[in-house]
Amino acid sequence: MNQKLETLFKYIEPAKLIEWGFMAVQFVAVIVIAVVLLKVVKKSIHRIGDRMQNRTADTGEKKRIDTLMRVFDYLANVVILLLGTLIALGTIGISIGPILAAAGVVGLAVGFGSQSLVKDYFTGVVLLLENQIRAGDFVEIAGKAGTVENVTLRYVRLRDGQGNVHFVPNGQISSVTNSTMDFAYAMIDVGIAYKEDVDSAIQVMQKVGTELAEDADWKVKITEPMATFGVQELGDSAVVIRVRFKTLPGEQWGVKREYNKRIKAAFDKVGIEIPFPHITMYKGDAEPAKLENA
Repeated sequence: MNQKLETLFKYIEPAKLIEWGFMAVQFVAVIVIAVVLLKVVKKSIHRIGDRMQNRTADTGEKKRIDTLMRVFDYLANVVILLLGTLIALGTIGISIGPILAAAGVVGLAVGFGSQSLVKDYFTGVVLLLENQIRAGDFVEIAGKAGTVENVTLRYVRLRDGQGNVHFVPNGQISSVTNSTMDFAYAMIDVGIAYKEDVDSAIQVMQKVGTELAEDADWKVKITEPMATFGVQELGDSAVVIRVRFKTLPGEQWGVKREYNKRIKAAFDKVGIEIPFPHITMYKGDAEPAKLENA
C-alpha cells in the first residue's frame, strides 16, 4: 500500500493535490451556499406573501398573492440553482464562458424551433401582471373549464367537475372567462304555466328570495337583495320569469341550486304549476270514418 502511495506521489505533486482539495472544498461550499440561499429566499418570499395576505381582506387579492408566490418560488429555483451550478463549475477550473456562449448559440437555434414555448412564457407574464387568472378561480380557457390549481409561466393547470386535470399552455389562451372575479351573479329563470297569474308567481318568488337572503347560512354569501326582472320569455310551454342574486365569487351556483329547491316547494304549496312535457295517449275504439268518393 505504501509503495502504491509513493508511486502515486511521484507522478502527482503534493502541491497539486492541495490545489485539487482546495478546489473541491470551494465546489462543495458554493453548492451548499446556493442551497442555503435558495431556502432563505423561498422562506422570505412566503413570509412577505403571508404578511401581504394578512393585510388584505379581499379574497381575490389573496388569490393573486398566492399565485405570485408560486411563480417567484419557481423563478428562485431556476435562477439560484443555475447560477450556483455555473459558479461551482468555475471553481473546479471549468470555464463558464464557453458554456454560456454555447448555451447562447443553442438557445438561439432552439428559439427558432420553439416559438410556441416563448409565446407560453410571454403570455404567462401578461396573465400574472394583469391578474386575469389566480389559483382557486373557476375559468374557461382554450375550450376547457375548471378550477385553477396552479398558474406557471408556461401553463395553467385546471381540474374540471369530473376530476380531470387539464394542462393548458399559456400560448393557447386567447381569451379568459373568469367566473369568480370580484363578485358573481346567480341568474335564475323559472317557468310557470300559461294559465297561472304572473303577478302572483312573482310575489311568491320575491318572498322566497327575501327568505333566502335573510337565512343565516346564506346571507353571508348573498351581497345584495334579489333583483326581479319580470317576464324574460314567452316559451313554447311556459312563461319564463327571471330573477338574479349578487353573490360572493364562486357562490353563485350554490345560491342558484338552493333557490330552485325552495321555489319548487313554494310553488307546490300554493298550487302554481311548473310546466313539464306531457304525453297524452288516446285509445281508438272505433274505426276511422271512411272517405266517400266525390
